[in-house]
Amino acid sequence: MTSITVAKFGGSALGVDGNMIPMIIDRIKQLQRESKVVTVFSAPLVEYNGKVSSMTDVAIQVGRSYAASTPVEIEILREVYERIANKYVQESHRQEFLDILDKFYRQVIISLKQAAENKRFVDVIRSRTLAYSGEVTMSYLMDYVMQAAGIKSSHVPIEKWPIITDDNFEAANFMINESKQHSDHLVDLVEHNDVVSMGGFIGRTVDGLETTYERGGSDRTAADIAILLNDRYDVKIDLEKDSVVLSADPRIVKEDLEFIQYLSYNEAKIAGMFGMKILDPIAIKEIDDNDLDIPIVITDMAKPGGVTMIQRNPPSDTGNPIKIVTGKRNCSMVRMESIAASHLVASLELDKQYHDFVKLSPYKIDDTEMTRLLFLDADYVRRHERQIRAYYPKADIVYDRGVVTLIGDEMWKVPKIASTASSIVSEHDINILNLDAQEETSRILIVVEDKGSSVADAVKAIHSTRKKIRT
Repeated sequence: MTSITVAKFGGSALGVDGNMIPMIIDRIKQLQRESKVVTVFSAPLVEYNGKVSSMTDVAIQVGRSYAASTPVEIEILREVYERIANKYVQESHRQEFLDILDKFYRQVIISLKQAAENKRFVDVIRSRTLAYSGEVTMSYLMDYVMQAAGIKSSHVPIEKWPIITDDNFEAANFMINESKQHSDHLVDLVEHNDVVSMGGFIGRTVDGLETTYERGGSDRTAADIAILLNDRYDVKIDLEKDSVVLSADPRIVKEDLEFIQYLSYNEAKIAGMFGMKILDPIAIKEIDDNDLDIPIVITDMAKPGGVTMIQRNPPSDTGNPIKIVTGKRNCSMVRMESIAASHLVASLELDKQYHDFVKLSPYKIDDTEMTRLLFLDADYVRRHERQIRAYYPKADIVYDRGVVTLIGDEMWKVPKIASTASSIVSEHDINILNLDAQEETSRILIVVEDKGSSVADAVKAIHSTRKKIRT
């Protein structure tokens, strides 16, 4: 069976104005030695208003300005691609790409005018603006760049896009059966080329309207492409990052960081939910929901010899059972009767628009069972407080919460691990508001007040004694 690597390169991998493209080309050529490659590209980084931002963030700012009747200069939405083309595309192909760029830029202008007329930058107007000023344009451009580097490549045209979603335009859901029906052109490109280029984050409805995943959606695109190709090829996913997976966020913990060689789907999904920028946990969920076992590799692009392997059932690991300690700020705790909470949870899961919450262990008040829901995005709760209270008017909603999470499928083997971790946090004068340890979920949650550096301090405290907490 032919091997396929679905390789995703994010904005940080591309760099400002695509200055990391030579390294990407080298990586693609390395991957080619082992398999055919489907590349998934995010939008590049660009300097805007004195700081480095992703083109997606720039396009959102521009779109909101138009919706607020305060239009701003929009040339930046095409200039970055001109600069990259002038630097990396052969002169014989440059005009061909610039003609495509002009066509996409006209789509952006039309969408921004609609935003100004409607005074809203939402739904398909937003998705279309982001698609043609970001990932779609970048995927076409990278095809020309790869051809200039001597790679036999092609790109997936937007008219033949294989990622079919529902019409939740700003937080779309992947529709696998419909996508399979639209995947023949992708397969044909794979068969006749060494490398195929696609844009991440972007989908299309059955009717051909542009949609977007939530932020981090390029990881999901890579997973979805792997799902579509899995029946025909031996597929793996390679997410090219600026680091392999470490035992804590290096921005918080500076000492004794450990390289993590293997993670299970479960461990990676939990880590992604609770603050580690490994990958979008929904990417793993979609593989999991389709009962597939597709290996995922996290590669340090600068040092590709070092990788973290993510598998459904990784080999036995004799390392530290606490693989990762991570922290998440800006959380919220919602307490309500368990019956009401079950209806709220069912609604959230049915809607599929919000996944970042955890149902903690219940407790009783006057023979009434109460449930605590930890939401990992307090801003979401603030925006939807009225809807939450509709399920239980007396719901207790508390903000300014942070959560520190210990992650590892083998932690259950460690005696007194929860009490040891909590005592370590307490020794650093950090007040523990809630502790939730469940063997089945391979995680221990310690909820603290999100005040000052309390979350980071708790992460550092637990990680500093991580080597002492062993079987």
